[in-house]
Amino acid sequence: MERRKIYYAGAYIRMSKEDKGSIENQGRLIEEYVKRREEIVLCTRYVDEGYRGGDFIRPGFLHMMEDIENRKINCVIVKDLSRFGRNYIESGMYIEQVFPNMGVRF
Repeated sequence: MERRKIYYAGAYIRMSKEDKGSIENQGRLIEEYVKRREEIVLCTRYVDEGYRGGDFIRPGFLHMMEDIENRKINCVIVKDLSRFGRNYIESGMYIEQVFPNMGVRF
């Protein structure tokens, strides 16, 4: 019998001052997604409220990266790519290089 890999996930939630949505809405959508995925355990939320997505110097994001480095989570879930960051070149670097090299599912 093959054992399925379990992913320990962090929900990354960001909302700038200009955004119209809500932190609660993003969290609810992520929780609904995780409920349908037996292989994912949602461990924590990282929230950056009032931060723009143009750079990655945000407290919630930095805390998430610290937890990844300390192997507390191995999966990152966002409502959509724009919540992760608006700088698509830097976002792509994390998604295509940094996370895979650290064994993190996105």
